[in-house]
Amino acid sequence: MSYDQTIIMAIIAASIGMFLWGRWRHDMVAVGALVACVFFGLVAPQDAFAGFGHPAVVTVACVLVLSRGLQISGAVDVLTRTVLPANAGPTLSIAALAALAAVLSGFMNNVGALALLMPVAIQVAGRLGLAPGQVLMPLAFGSILGGTTTLIGTPPNLIISGFRANQPGMTGFGMFDFTMVGLPLTLVGVVFIALIGWRLVPAHKQAGTSGFETSAYITEVRVPEGSATAGKQVREVMDVLEDVDAQMLDLVRNDIYMRAPRPGKILRVGDILVLEADVGALNELLSRLDLRLEEDKRADAAGADVQIQEDAAVPDLDPKGEEVGADSGPAEKSDGPAAKSGKSAQREEAALMEMAVLPESRIVGSSASDLALRTRFSINLLAVARQGTCTMARLRFLKIRAGDVLLMQGSSEALSEFASNSACVPLAQRELRIPDKRKALMATGIMVVSVAVAALGLLPAAVSFAAGVLASMALRTVPLRSVYEAVDWPVVVLLGALLPVAGAMQSTGAANFMASLLLENVAQGNALVGLAVIMITTMILTDLMNNAATAAVMAPIGLGAAVQLGVNPDTFLMAVAIGSSCAFLTPIGHQNNTLILGPGGFRFGDYWRMGLPTDLLVILLSLPLLVWFWPL
Repeated sequence: MSYDQTIIMAIIAASIGMFLWGRWRHDMVAVGALVACVFFGLVAPQDAFAGFGHPAVVTVACVLVLSRGLQISGAVDVLTRTVLPANAGPTLSIAALAALAAVLSGFMNNVGALALLMPVAIQVAGRLGLAPGQVLMPLAFGSILGGTTTLIGTPPNLIISGFRANQPGMTGFGMFDFTMVGLPLTLVGVVFIALIGWRLVPAHKQAGTSGFETSAYITEVRVPEGSATAGKQVREVMDVLEDVDAQMLDLVRNDIYMRAPRPGKILRVGDILVLEADVGALNELLSRLDLRLEEDKRADAAGADVQIQEDAAVPDLDPKGEEVGADSGPAEKSDGPAAKSGKSAQREEAALMEMAVLPESRIVGSSASDLALRTRFSINLLAVARQGTCTMARLRFLKIRAGDVLLMQGSSEALSEFASNSACVPLAQRELRIPDKRKALMATGIMVVSVAVAALGLLPAAVSFAAGVLASMALRTVPLRSVYEAVDWPVVVLLGALLPVAGAMQSTGAANFMASLLLENVAQGNALVGLAVIMITTMILTDLMNNAATAAVMAPIGLGAAVQLGVNPDTFLMAVAIGSSCAFLTPIGHQNNTLILGPGGFRFGDYWRMGLPTDLLVILLSLPLLVWFWPL
C-alpha cells in the first residue's frame, strides 16, 4: 500500500471503531474523519465542505421537510384510518401496518413514517392482546424495507446515486430505478413479517417510555362551518368516541350547558362538545369527526357565567324560531400587541406543553379567564386533566386546582415564562396534529408533484424537492419555524462530511485495494460470489454503525470490485444500497430499530430472532433480482 492508502485506511478503521464504540455521535465522528483527511492532504481544503452542497444532501434535507408537512397536516392520519382494518386478527393487522409503513417510507422519511404509526401499533397490540414489541418490530422492519423502493426512500439510496453521479461518464440513479429490486423484496418481506416474523419477536412488557401517564383530559371542541359532524346525531359521535377510548360529557349551545345530551339530539355548526380524552385520542377524533379545538374565541376578560340546564329544557331554536349560527358570541377583543399577534403566532409558532400545578402555585383557584392567558401570556388552555373528577364549568371558567395537569398551547418562550411565573412544572412537550383537510391535500399534492417532476427528469431531484419545500413554506403546509426543526441535522452533517472521505478512498486507490482483498481471498474472481460478499459485508457493517455511513464507506469498494471483475458497476452499487438499508440484527443499525427499543421493552439481543431470518431472506431474494434487473 502507498502512504496515502495507509492513511485513509487508518482513518476509515478509526472511524468504524468510533462508530462501534458509540461514545461520540456519528456526525462528530464523520467531521473528525473529514478534518483528518484534510490534515493529511487527502482532501483539498477548498473541497472539504463540498459535500454539504451535494445534491444527495440537499435532497435528504428537503424530503425531511416535505415529510413534516404530511405529518402535521393530518394527511397520514387520514390514510391510516382508510387503510388499516378495524377488527382484523394479528396476521392481517400486522400485514396492513407493515405494508402501510413500507408505502409511506418509499416517499417520506422512514423514521417519520414509523413515528406516525407507532401509537396506532401500540393500540393494535392492546386490542389483539399482544406485547407492544410484537407489533412494533414488524412495523419498524416494514418501514426499513419500504425505504429500498425509491431514490428518496432512505439516505443510502441517495448516497449511492450521488456517488454514481460523481463518476466520469455516469449520472445518478432515477427515482424508481431502485423499485425493480426493492418492491419485490418489500412485498415478500411484508408477507414473511405478517405470517411468521412477528411470532419470533420476544413478548416483553413495555419498558420505560419517554412520556408519562396522566388521566384523560377534559377539553372542548367546536363543530366548525362545513364540518361533516353538523347534522349528525349525538349517538353517531359517541360511537366514534368509543372507538378511540374517549367520551362526550356535555354539549354547549349558545352558552347554554346541556348535561348528558340525548343520543338523538342533532348537532349543529357552532356547538361545543365537552370531551374526555387523552392527547393521542384527540389527534384521531379531531380528524375523524372534522372538529376544531375551541381556543377561547372570546376575550379572556369577557364572558359571564353560563346557564346550566337539563337537556330537555333547552330548545333547539332561538326565541325567534331561527337557527343559531356558529358565531353568536361577541367578537374577541384586542388588548395590546400580544392579543393582536397572538392568533397568527399560535397558528405558526405554537407548541404544546403539559404542566402540573403545584400546591403553592398562585394560579390555584383562578380560571383561564381570570388569568387572561391569551392577552397577558399569548397562550391557550386547551385541556385539563383532573384525577377522578368531572366538572360542569366551561373550560375557560374552570377553577384550577393543585395537582391539575394543564395542556397549554403557545410559543415555547411564552410557555416557559408562564410555567416559571406561576409555579407550574413542565412535564412534557406533546405533539398534537390538528387535522386540516385543505393543508393535507396541499401537502400531498406538493409531495406528489415533486416526486413526479424528479421521476420524469424535468428537474434534478434536489431542485424538484427544494421547489416543493418553497411551495410548502409559501402555502404554510409546514410552519416556517418547523422548516429547520424538520431537518435531521446530524444526518445532514454526517452525509456532507463523509462524501469527501469516500472520494478520498477512491482517489487514493484504497477502495480498489480493499475490493481486491475481498475478491481474491473470498470470491476468488467469481462475479456472483463477489456480489454476495459485497452485500453481506455491507449488511454486517450497517448493523454495527449508521446506515448512511456504511453506504458512504462501501460505495467506492463496491465500485472498485465491479471494475476489477470487469462487470456492471450498477449491480454492485445496488447491492451496497440494499445491504446498507437492511439493518435488522441490532438496535443501533437503523434509527427505526432504536426508536422501538424502549416502547417495545427490547434488549440488545432481541433483534436477531426476527432479524436474522429477515436478513437471510433479503440475501436469497435480492441477489437473483439484482442479476436479473442489473445483469452482470
